[in-house]
Amino acid sequence: MVVRFFAVAAAVVLTTAAAAAAAAQSPSPTDSARVVLLGTGTPRPNPEASQAATAVVMGQRVFLVDAGAAVMRQLAAAGLPVNGVSALFLTHLHTDHTLGYPDLVLTSWVMGRRTPLEAYGPRGLRRMTDHLLAAWSEDIAIRTNGLEREAPGGYRVAVHEIRAGVVYDSGGVRVTAIPVQHGEWRDAFAFRFDTPDRSIVISGDTRPSAAIEQAARGVDVLVHEVYPETRLAPEQRPGGEHWPDYMRAFHTSDVELGRLAAAAQPRLLILSHIVRMGGTDAELLAGVRSGGFTGRVVIGRDLERY
Repeated sequence: MVVRFFAVAAAVVLTTAAAAAAAAQSPSPTDSARVVLLGTGTPRPNPEASQAATAVVMGQRVFLVDAGAAVMRQLAAAGLPVNGVSALFLTHLHTDHTLGYPDLVLTSWVMGRRTPLEAYGPRGLRRMTDHLLAAWSEDIAIRTNGLEREAPGGYRVAVHEIRAGVVYDSGGVRVTAIPVQHGEWRDAFAFRFDTPDRSIVISGDTRPSAAIEQAARGVDVLVHEVYPETRLAPEQRPGGEHWPDYMRAFHTSDVELGRLAAAAQPRLLILSHIVRMGGTDAELLAGVRSGGFTGRVVIGRDLERY
């Protein structure tokens, strides 16, 4: 009887442990995906709008899209983990989307990360990563071997150079890379996140894109870059005569975004990475409306959650 009791008890413990392990790998019904705007600005230094960074948060997991300057500070300000995100997705390798990348890699290690940072991005990301780690090789050696005794190898990055299609699928989160046109960049992507309760598309930098329109049809949230069409004009600086051509080749105006959203019909359109050129919120909203979108629109601000 005693032997049988302990055998049954052991079976119950094992079954419970197995169930707990399975639960840890599966999304909880309470793990609703949320968008956190960490950086809604541009290369222009702006204390009120940090460079490009958007988090998709699901339960305890944080998925980061782009890592502009101050991304670690913004993660801390948002109350999100500073010891490493679940995965990083880079839309392209412009500086205002990557200046925070070495900070993310190295500071998250100093804050306790012990496993490789999973980083997904275009061709060139591996080379960039290798050079960054080489640039801080003395820091890494001293932090590892000196009195700080940081976790050996905790600074490592698992680089995934991606192409169009599903690039991540784990624990109820599927991420699809969507190729977009961003001027002369040979590789630039938008990303679509599909979770058990929400669908989210983040445009990255792009001119109007039929691929994004298709990917964003009926999604819960579309986060899209924008500039005010009425403000576009040559600038008084060397090369400034090409500014309108640059913006049309690399970016999306408020009117163009209104047309795209009218076709895609997202439940919520968030304007982010805003090249304002002096434009106001009212002007941006009017431009989106003139493009034909009548749904819910918000002008994104740093640290807002949706």
